[in-house]
Amino acid sequence: MAFLSTFLGIIGFGIGTSFGLLVGFFLFIYSKPKPVKEPITRSLYELDADALLDILPDIPLWVKCPDYERVDWLNKFVIDMWPFLDKAICDQIKSITEPMLAEYVGAYQIEAIEYDNPSLGTIPPEIHGLKVCETNEKQLVLEPALRWVGNPNIVLAVKLLSFRITVQLVDLQIFMAPRITLKPLVPTLPCFATVAVSLLEKPDVDFGMNILGGDIMAIPGLYQFVQKTIKQQVASLNIWPKTLEIPILDPSTVAVKKPVGILHVNVVRAQKLLKKDLLGTSDPYVKLNLTGESLPSKKTTIKKRNLNPEWNEKFKLIVKDPESQVLQLQVFDWDKVSNHDWLGVQFVPLKHLMPYETKEFKLDLLKHSDSYDPQDKKERGKIVFEVAYAPFREDSVKLDGMQDGQWRKETGFDRRYSENQVYSGAGLLSVLVQGAEDVEGERHNNPYAMVFFRGETKKTKMIKGTRDPIWNEEFHFMLEEPPINEKIHIEVVSKRTGFSFRSKEHLGNVDINLTDVVHNGRINQKYHLIDSKNGMIHVAIKWTTA
Repeated sequence: MAFLSTFLGIIGFGIGTSFGLLVGFFLFIYSKPKPVKEPITRSLYELDADALLDILPDIPLWVKCPDYERVDWLNKFVIDMWPFLDKAICDQIKSITEPMLAEYVGAYQIEAIEYDNPSLGTIPPEIHGLKVCETNEKQLVLEPALRWVGNPNIVLAVKLLSFRITVQLVDLQIFMAPRITLKPLVPTLPCFATVAVSLLEKPDVDFGMNILGGDIMAIPGLYQFVQKTIKQQVASLNIWPKTLEIPILDPSTVAVKKPVGILHVNVVRAQKLLKKDLLGTSDPYVKLNLTGESLPSKKTTIKKRNLNPEWNEKFKLIVKDPESQVLQLQVFDWDKVSNHDWLGVQFVPLKHLMPYETKEFKLDLLKHSDSYDPQDKKERGKIVFEVAYAPFREDSVKLDGMQDGQWRKETGFDRRYSENQVYSGAGLLSVLVQGAEDVEGERHNNPYAMVFFRGETKKTKMIKGTRDPIWNEEFHFMLEEPPINEKIHIEVVSKRTGFSFRSKEHLGNVDINLTDVVHNGRINQKYHLIDSKNGMIHVAIKWTTA
């Protein structure tokens, strides 16, 4: 019985896996609709009530439900490709299930278990309708209605006590409604990185099973047991929200690095700096940034005529890749007229930092990035600073999670920073301006978006000659406290490309309340633009705490 349960489970696993691979393969295809020879049909009004009830389950969804579309062209493609798909799917099922079956060799007096030329038959699955779901995310959701009344010939040969026993799967029927998600959508062919397949409800599976030529499904009670086992096995694999994910593109080719944490830097002091001014002193300041970022560098204040300046100035930097990024601190001598003089530099690779641990550095300033240059013997002074890397918390999407005071107590962060509560409520506000619709100017349509928040202004690129621009540009705002009861202002503006006295034109604006963003972690929706007849803008905003 244990082996039979395992065999049924493998059948269910094969069914779920094969359909996941099949629907994933369909999505590589693009073909224009082709004319299909229509069969002889009868009008529904010619049928009586009993006949209508009999055929109701067999009526395609595109007839019963207007959300589903007819896809005869895709079914024709499957018919033509089925001999090749049959072999590919069978090979995949064998490679996945053979290691599972091998575990039973040697147990229960079983000497060997092997497939005997498995085939899915000559009848391919049929798609009875396809629904395309709209979503605000960067993904495409498809919901096909699949039916397969097949004639597979899957034979498993079990050698038991020198006897060869064959177990054959016949007369397979499957009715299922999978959800296929193409995500994320990227500007690299085939324009999606992964195919995720899940089942919205338990599928209907029916089949016959012959052992030594006899139909064991005729045994009382066994048919119900087998049906229940198969359904549970398939459902446990792929029932929503579980998914079978099929990678299409290499993640490294489409990955867009997102912020993963905050680097807290406290520039404390410098000592014995070089004398660059005529009066034997310097006017030092520090520029700090992370490598791999195009953002402007942070700067300390200028300390006039001081070779041992004290700053104690704190900064926050957005971290996207702690394994490769390096903190760079450059010290300059400020000059009013000429270029600022170089005093030295130091580096700290973030991979050497332990999360949630404050570390103090007192390092010699270097002439350049080559710290082992034997020609560089000149003393340039020292710089003292403190660094702490705080990754974003997975549970930070909601404000009612762990409170900051509790978090600081558990991690020990308040040992150095509790006086000014550097970490109290600090977080990152990410604003993704995806696009706009029906933004129309009176004189020109070259729209771009401007984001205004707490005195800062961010601007997207300009898209020429369109009323439906797609920007997909993300902006970040480092905040000390959650932006509760605050609003972010977004304007859509068109700009004439040539010379004009009225080169800019206002196309609409919107104010978005950030309270929901803080409490829910994120929002992603479209907003009607004020001062625009039909214009809308699509914005996604996320609040993340460290």
